[in-house]
Amino acid sequence: MQQQVPILKIDDFWIASVQGSLHDQDVIEFKQALLSKITQPKSNGLIIDLTVLDVVDSFVTKTLIDIRGLAKLMGVPVVIAGMSPAVAITLVEMGLSLEGIDTALNLQKGLDKLRNPGKER
Repeated sequence: MQQQVPILKIDDFWIASVQGSLHDQDVIEFKQALLSKITQPKSNGLIIDLTVLDVVDSFVTKTLIDIRGLAKLMGVPVVIAGMSPAVAITLVEMGLSLEGIDTALNLQKGLDKLRNPGKER
């Protein structure tokens, strides 16, 4: 993967910002990289920023659900930030669901959700 998804740490939260469309191999590498990060000590949350993405296919959606499930097992909450209306509509039309995954309008609101769990913004 040519660093299409930089993974940064801000405070105790990991931020992964997708920078362009991902091929299947990129998605697999992204998942592995994320899992290696959130297993580190002081991993109190993960935000996956999809602001740049115009299209999300079923494989990417399944991978996001897998990441959320694995993170949950490790006690790390996950927030998907910046999902465009077009991506949301595509997911619904494909019959796919991100049920159980918190979402936020943008990265800042995602950080707010992780810093203040249970408080609606």
